[in-house]
Amino acid sequence: MASELHKLSVCEARDLLRKREVSSREITRACLDRIAEVEPRLNAFITVCEREALEQADAADRRLASGDGAPPMCGIPIALKDIYCTRGVRTTCASKILDNFVPPFDATVVAKLREEGAVFLGKTNMDEFAMGSSTENSAFGPTRNPYDLERVAGGSSGGSAAAVAADECLAALGTDTGGSIREPASFCGVVGIKPTYSRVSRYGVIAYASSLDQVGPFAKTVRDAALLLRALAGVDPRDSTCSARPVPDYEKALIGEVHGLRIGVPKEFFVEGMAPDVERAVRDALRQYESIGARLVDISLPHTPYAVACYYLVATAEASANLARYDGIRYGFRAEADNTEDLYNRSRARGFGAEVKRRIMLGTFALSAGYYDAYYLKAQKVRTLIRRDFERAFASSDVIVAPVAPTTAFRLGEKTEDPLTMYLSDIFTISVNLAGLPAMSVPCGYDGGGLPIGMQIIGPAFSEETLFRVGDAYERSRTGKGRPAKV
Repeated sequence: MASELHKLSVCEARDLLRKREVSSREITRACLDRIAEVEPRLNAFITVCEREALEQADAADRRLASGDGAPPMCGIPIALKDIYCTRGVRTTCASKILDNFVPPFDATVVAKLREEGAVFLGKTNMDEFAMGSSTENSAFGPTRNPYDLERVAGGSSGGSAAAVAADECLAALGTDTGGSIREPASFCGVVGIKPTYSRVSRYGVIAYASSLDQVGPFAKTVRDAALLLRALAGVDPRDSTCSARPVPDYEKALIGEVHGLRIGVPKEFFVEGMAPDVERAVRDALRQYESIGARLVDISLPHTPYAVACYYLVATAEASANLARYDGIRYGFRAEADNTEDLYNRSRARGFGAEVKRRIMLGTFALSAGYYDAYYLKAQKVRTLIRRDFERAFASSDVIVAPVAPTTAFRLGEKTEDPLTMYLSDIFTISVNLAGLPAMSVPCGYDGGGLPIGMQIIGPAFSEETLFRVGDAYERSRTGKGRPAKV
């Protein structure tokens, strides 16, 4: 059994640990061995923390043996996207400019998981500063898809999604600014949830676009994701945008049925040009929901076509402001220079990658004098219209079900020379971030080449319980098991 421990779900591992049928060290060792086996081909991790992980596992075993009610995540080996400040561990954001940055503190979600006794296996690969849809924009090389090593894992949290899909960890954390949890979850065949904006603290998460960024988990099952989100969510006085709403026990929402639930089907998300296999899989999932008692409702989100343009003004403007702190003086990479202006220019020119530079320039232009009203302010007005679309849609539906992405995972290098085509990969996910809503990707099938397909379940603000209920009901109703990754 020891050789198979890395394949456990979080809930399976939790139950075995509580019964003392297996130790956290054994599960952690199995995951570390799996990482050593597949990483040369996959490149899902930037930093592996073997010594620290085994020490944390031993501490978790002592805590579990004491019998004083260890928390659910105690002893569970997980991975962290390399965007979370982690005390004493290199945190790069996949950028040369932070290549040697070691934070002196933990992000709030890292501190919460540390307090629960979770085991941190290491930091996962990502698009630099979370800017990308393929994890090809990394200073440490691209992450490959566990189902086909010639294809992308999605982005920007591709390393976390790939690590879960390849059984290198039992679960992982990502961030979602415009689809960066849901798209890689779809491409890699795992569950990924972007919670309501403000549901989870962003303190200690390296910022990309502060009004859009949100923390969320990747997991092998909906139940695992529910368990993780409960550990992550909750008020944080260090994040002024964080909600003080009580955190429900999401696991209790998994009742296995959706009888009478109204599922909205947006016509704007089933468009010409999307892959036929993707549309077929999501339509089949909708029919499956009907067969277990849900009711389908046709809805419209008319401002969806403007979401990509709106997002790439709002997000890049906020990135322009957030990334101004990387000046070569306070921390991070510092180039040699004779004066302050040259120091700024050389440090940023050598430290930032091409996509980050592109987005900084876009955002700086949108915020510049004479263009602010025409671009950034107009984008914020369109954002309001998009949010109102969802409000009207939820008057007649409880959740919305749609594709996560118009295609399955594309080939490495296929879109790197065409940024606009790459940006359109997020066409079905971006509007959710603009509206601040929760959404989850749940695997719903495979294309003709065996690549995973995810469906997106979207709910009103703070409706994560409903999303978990809907996703879990579908998981239970599916016949047959998912196909394992090929890596």
